Amino acid sequence: MNLSDKSRNFFLDVYEVVKLIPEGKVTSYGSIAKYLGVVRSSRMVGWAMNAAHGKPEVPAHRVVNRAGLLTGKEHFENPFAMQRKLEAEGIVVIDNQIVNFANHFWDPMQELTIE
Repeated sequence: MNLSDKSRNFFLDVYEVVKLIPEGKVTSYGSIAKYLGVVRSSRMVGWAMNAAHGKPEVPAHRVVNRAGLLTGKEHFENPFAMQRKLEAEGIVVIDNQIVNFANHFWDPMQELTIE
């Protein structure tokens, strides 16, 4: 995948936000996009997460869709890795859906100060 400098910088911005998600919490692609000021770029956040695999410092397993579904699971080393990582942090997942999603949701707009 060849990325332009603009895309590469966006991906790095996404990774910096993802690194701040606390253990036992998750956020959504759209929430990250909104925080970064590009509300309609949820899909681009997803691309950044796909490119994050192999970067252990980026906890990509903590980014899910807006309903708490593990839509990115196919990009992990196996189809169960994302769920296992979340469960290791105390998050219950049933049928690829985070149970009590609202209780685990971390909103960067509320938790972080934009600099």
